[in-house]
Amino acid sequence: MAADVFVIAEAGVNHNGELALALKLCDAARAAGADAVKFQTFRAEDLVLPGAPTAGYQARQTGEQDQFAMLRRLELGAADHAVLRDHCAVIGIEFFSTPFSEAAVDLLVKLGVARMKMPSGELTHRALLVRAAGTQLPLLLSTGMATLDEVREALDWVAQARGGLHDVTVLHCTSAYPAPDESLNLLALQSMAEALGLPVGYSDHSTGIEAALAAVALGATVIEKHLTLDRTLSGPDHAASLEPDAFRHMVEGIRRVSRMRGDGLKAPRPQELDAARVARRSIVAALPIAAGTVIGAAMLACRRPASGIAPRDWDRVVGARAATDIPAHTTLQWDQIAGGRHD
Repeated sequence: MAADVFVIAEAGVNHNGELALALKLCDAARAAGADAVKFQTFRAEDLVLPGAPTAGYQARQTGEQDQFAMLRRLELGAADHAVLRDHCAVIGIEFFSTPFSEAAVDLLVKLGVARMKMPSGELTHRALLVRAAGTQLPLLLSTGMATLDEVREALDWVAQARGGLHDVTVLHCTSAYPAPDESLNLLALQSMAEALGLPVGYSDHSTGIEAALAAVALGATVIEKHLTLDRTLSGPDHAASLEPDAFRHMVEGIRRVSRMRGDGLKAPRPQELDAARVARRSIVAALPIAAGTVIGAAMLACRRPASGIAPRDWDRVVGARAATDIPAHTTLQWDQIAGGRHD
């Protein structure tokens, strides 16, 4: 049976810099059935130069042209992080965050997070990846905008820093907000799993819940999706997020699809055994067959249920002798065939 999928409610910066709203996002994530709620840990001056432009989607959603000014308004301080951690412990959901600086890594370690997630934009930031990998915490590595060679390079840094790639999961991602359906390339999940030999997950920026469910069917062990209380709020990520009710439906769908995945072995499920008995056929006597008679094809038929010799053994029955009298409509058994045996 496949392991449960780990579902992350990405609160991100959808708190708009307000601790009260961040706490409500934690509550909503818990109510929706997520396994964890994740934030972003940064200071604007550690991340971007004053006057740096916003991305097109950020400008559309916020009306802000200055990325530094936008991010400054979206910061949560160390004390806020501690409040969120403690609140999550009380309500019963895992709290963790994405660090955007080495100091942020250290803060999260001090707060006692159980894992870290590295964002797509930091995939080429060697020093930050090394610092995060060196904590030995389980690591989620997002790969939006990246080539497979860039992913391999980042994984080499991670492996050097932590002595291997234990507890590393690589997340497929399309870094567009919202990401159009034709950009999602979900089959890359299977390509990365095969090429890297690591667990894969999916950080979803599409609208709706369908991509997350499809990703689980394709083997994702982690799903991350933005959560907001209101998609119409001003902020860079609200439009690419799910509101609580939709998030809950997504989680329910993920749990169901996860159960559907199974173990990948093509073999009858226990629930199919009764159907096989009534839906498959056996070789039967189409007319009375006297003991010692050489059985001809005209004496036989294939009929349900599958309680006797299977039709695949037709050629072994035809030409054999009847060991006993066989009444018409009898489901043939091997002890009724002279010298018969079931290989």
